Amino acid sequence: MTIEISKEARKEAVASIERYFQENMEEKISNIAAGALLGFFVEEIGPLIYNKAVADVQERLAARVSEIDIEVHEDEFQYWRKYDRQKQGK
Repeated sequence: MTIEISKEARKEAVASIERYFQENMEEKISNIAAGALLGFFVEEIGPLIYNKAVADVQERLAARVSEIDIEVHEDEFQYWRKYDRQKQGK
């Protein structure tokens, strides 16, 4: 699955890379070079981050699914128990 980002997000990411280089590196990076660097990171490292996010979501969903039994559990064969309690109450 190819990871894609919107044009607006790409524009902001490229601007962020340019600013990072301007403030933290000894040389500037051009808009084209920043875009290429972003493309490299999205293609090379993006899947790692994406897969980790998917694994985290799977883990959280599994925890929630395991709680469903607790939330919606109904005891079985309760009619006669209820009936007997009502009889004792009279």
